[in-house]
Parts: sequence; structure tokens; C-alpha cells
Amino acid sequence: MDFSAGHGYLLIGGLILVGAGLLIISLIVNLRVAHSVRDDVRHREKLLEYYRNIFSQLGVILIGIGVSLFIFFFQQNYQDQRKRETELQQVLAKLAARVARGAPVIETLGEFDEVLDQGGAYIGPELGGNNAAISAKGAELGKQVEKILLVERDVDIRDFDILNMSRDLENTFVINELDPTLWFNIVRDENEIKYAMTQLGLDYKDLNDAIGDEPVEAAVAKPDKEQKIKREVLDIFYDADLLRQRSRRFLARACWLFSKGKSLVGAAPVEAIEADAKSQQLWIERAKPVLMQTKSGSGDCFTLLRYGRAS
Repeated sequence: MDFSAGHGYLLIGGLILVGAGLLIISLIVNLRVAHSVRDDVRHREKLLEYYRNIFSQLGVILIGIGVSLFIFFFQQNYQDQRKRETELQQVLAKLAARVARGAPVIETLGEFDEVLDQGGAYIGPELGGNNAAISAKGAELGKQVEKILLVERDVDIRDFDILNMSRDLENTFVINELDPTLWFNIVRDENEIKYAMTQLGLDYKDLNDAIGDEPVEAAVAKPDKEQKIKREVLDIFYDADLLRQRSRRFLARACWLFSKGKSLVGAAPVEAIEADAKSQQLWIERAKPVLMQTKSGSGDCFTLLRYGRAS
């Protein structure tokens, strides 16, 4: 029975009211008993005494049941509230740890930013992108490949596995009360981060296979190898851009949720954070005003994203 929804109150109130009504009736019958004693009507006196006892006993029983149920529901409701409060505190603690541990990982994305946004914001070729990261050929492609190989050495993509918030929520009441759009986007971003991590590992391997045992400058100087290397570079850029966009949005959302404190379960999604954008730069421009006003710890949520800053 759901006491918090009001059904318990109705039941308890009904029992107590009926019990009180029966006690009042027993008092009225008791007056009739007194009249019967005064009039010396023994038969009616015994009958009225019987009714009086029945009404009074039923009234006391119903009131007793009502009071017992009230105490039970009160204790149960108190325990549920304490459990809810404890779970919420645990979720906030885990969320804070997730943001704190994720921030240094996000900082490493600065190395991807340097390569991807060379000559303008990176936009995938399928969307009309044509910055230096996409159009580079020959010697410029060789320099690009060398930078990519440096990023492969410096950035351990396995560290991005820390960006997983759903495991902190899935066994708590929060998952049932969190806005469905937020929950869907959390899970979607986690899946795409994992996908990008897996693909980047494969992309790096394919790029090294395409280069072979030759120096990068010599490999890109051969037309057949240049085309293969260019294709692998574009694959790396696509997955690296997916990783940085989803990772930054994930951390921004986690920071924003943490800033809500205990009201996070009723928080509505912010369009500037949740919306997909054509490029990382465009998403940053839309989300920046909201994130700069959102505090987490001693700083704002936008600072954690480290966009455009080399690690």
C-alpha cells in the first residue's frame, strides 16, 4: 500500500472515524441502558448492554488498528526517506568523483584539438568540411601523420573508460526519476565514447600498417601509399572528433548535474548541452554561456572542458 500517495492516509482516517463513530454509538446506547435500568426493563437492558459492548469493542479495535497502521506507515515512510537520502548522497559523491577523475582525461583532448582544428574548426568531409586536417596532402600530410603518431603515444584512449555515469545510477532510485531524455543521452554518449575508443585503437593500427617500415616522409611521397595513408588519417580524425565531442558533452552534463545537488532528479535537460552540433566549436559556443554560470567545486563547468588548450 502506498502511504506516500495518500492511500494509507485514507485507510487510517477511515478506520479511526468508523471506530470513533462506533464509540459514540456505544455511548448513546449506554444512555438507553441507563433509562432501561431506571424503568426496570430487564430484557431491554440486557439487549442494549450487548449492543453497547459490541459497538464499544469494535470501535476500540478499529481505532487500535488505525493507530497501529499509522505508526507502521510512519516508520516505513521515515525509513524510505532515509534510504532515499542516503542513495542520493552516494550518487552525488560518485558523480563528484566521476567529474574529478574525468577532468584530467578530458584535458588530454587538447592534443586532438591541435590536429583536428588546424586551419579552422573540424567538420567531417561528409558535411562539407575542408580545413587543413582534411585537405592536407604531400608534405603537409606527412607532418599531420607525425603529429597523429605523437598523440597516439601521449594519449591513452583507455583512460576514457572513466566516463561512465550509468553504472553509478543503475541500481538507485535516481534512474527511475531522472528525466528520460537525460538518461537516454547519458547512455548514448557512453556507447559512442566506447565505440570511438575501440575504433581509434584499430585506426592507429591501420595507419601504422599503411606506413609500413618506411619513414613517414618517404611513405607519403608514393602516390599509392599516400592515398591509403590519407584514408586512414581521415578515419582517425572522424573517430577522434566523435570521442572529443561525446566526452566533453558527457563531462559537461555530469558537472551540470552535480551542480544541481539534491534537485538533480527533477532537473530538465538543457538544450545547449544536449543538442548535437555540426562541429565541436559550434557546440562549445552554444554551451559556453550555460556552463560558465554552472559551478562545480571551486570553478565553473566550462573550464573543465579544456577546449583548445594543449595538455
